[in-house]
Amino acid sequence: MSLLKKTYGRFFGSSELVNETPSSFKMKRSQLVLQPDQSRVLLRSFNPGDADRVARIVKEVLAIPETMAATILENVMIDFSSRHKNLNRVLQERFDLVYGDRAFDGSVSEQKRLLIGSCFLAEYSLESAALFNPSVVPHMDQARLPAGALRFILSLRATGEGHISSITFRTGVLQANGEIEIEEPDGFLTEAKQVPNSLYQKDLFVRKLDELGLGCDFSKRVSNQLGSYFTIDELDVCINTELRSKHCDEGMLHKDHQTAHGIRMLAQSNYEVQFDHGEELSQRILFPVSPSQRNGIEDARFVHFRNADDSHLFYATFTAYDGSVVMPELIETTDFCRFRFSTLNGPAARNKGMALFPRKINGRYAMLTRHDNESIFLSYSDNIHFWNSSKLLIKPAHYWEAIQIGNCGSPIETEAGWLVLSHGVGPMRKYCIGAFLLDLDDPGKVIGRLSEPLLQPNESERKGYVPNVVYTCGALVHNDFLFMPYGVADNATAFATVPIKELLNAMQSNTSLLK
Repeated sequence: MSLLKKTYGRFFGSSELVNETPSSFKMKRSQLVLQPDQSRVLLRSFNPGDADRVARIVKEVLAIPETMAATILENVMIDFSSRHKNLNRVLQERFDLVYGDRAFDGSVSEQKRLLIGSCFLAEYSLESAALFNPSVVPHMDQARLPAGALRFILSLRATGEGHISSITFRTGVLQANGEIEIEEPDGFLTEAKQVPNSLYQKDLFVRKLDELGLGCDFSKRVSNQLGSYFTIDELDVCINTELRSKHCDEGMLHKDHQTAHGIRMLAQSNYEVQFDHGEELSQRILFPVSPSQRNGIEDARFVHFRNADDSHLFYATFTAYDGSVVMPELIETTDFCRFRFSTLNGPAARNKGMALFPRKINGRYAMLTRHDNESIFLSYSDNIHFWNSSKLLIKPAHYWEAIQIGNCGSPIETEAGWLVLSHGVGPMRKYCIGAFLLDLDDPGKVIGRLSEPLLQPNESERKGYVPNVVYTCGALVHNDFLFMPYGVADNATAFATVPIKELLNAMQSNTSLLK
């Protein structure tokens, strides 16, 4: 069994295999490493200052002689048209937003419109700092493959300027013999566009308000004006109507404004985005949009979820970070083209590291959580957005996980049980990857557990943004082996495999510590 690289430029290193041989099973760790690529840049809005400064910049561009403006614009196009698709259209769209209603009066030449647009855009190298913490799921398209091969989607946490994290994608193929091919990513990047007039379900929205402690008289008066389904624009109209109504005192008015802010924040954290179907998956970037995500979308754990009627979709739990508070949130997609973002609520949905099971258990959603920041809990729910109770499942038991443990992605269904990859933090804040096994019918029962790490940082993996860390957000079983992409020192991504039978046997034979 081997891992074999496909031509991937400088992103990969040597394909030599290194054998790791713990006492109970054999792991193969490849030297293939997916490094951050600073040449892949996203074109994003740039706001250099307040309205007065914006007006001053526009005025200065308008004052440039047309011949000089043409020369400046030509240089802009020479420098950037090969780095971004449809650059003319993007510049025009940005001008329209900056110039407002005046954009349609025809008084500004096309070249000056494009030049003004260019002053309010900037390139963002979204993986300039790191490309790590991957998860992997089967691709929707399994056509035109050799027998026994599997096409997959790799999601990665990309970190750029300001340590802002987003989600980027790669695609590849696992061959029947364990060889891996990673397709070279497209050189262009595209940020998704928000879907206008997305509908909110009133009953669900009101329940979320109650969970957040916003179920007061003001929010009830707002919700009473809404239909069973409503848009964010309709919500704003109702909020503003209530804020303009008469109040007893200034204190009540201030409290209502605070509630209104919370209602809007909740609505902004639940949204949909859409990519063009013609874009390559590696072009698509899920960049932070809502206030709760201001500083990053971190560690998405994608899972291929199967419904009882054999239909399927993909979920991803992730951590939203606004610079001070972490919030667990959820992504839903059927095609990796349209994505729905929503909040996770309830006392069991706190902290980091939520991971959904890939199907319902006894008719209910099931999820691993770590709301105490130390141990792994199991939670069930009838509604995927609300998690009210949980049960302690597994706690630190070995030296290499003495500080804390957590999951490393969604449980994987095998004949022997639910295989769960875990991370353990031990002395000197060293992160290792472990594994344990849960009963298929009753995941609350731990039936196997490794006493030693499945994977720990070797010498070449200790250096990076955060030293001494290996970490994954998801793996999959293909044929007779577990395929595990993993983050290295919060910087890059590597790959490893292990025979699944040997791993399962090692856990089943070690039943001394199943707490």
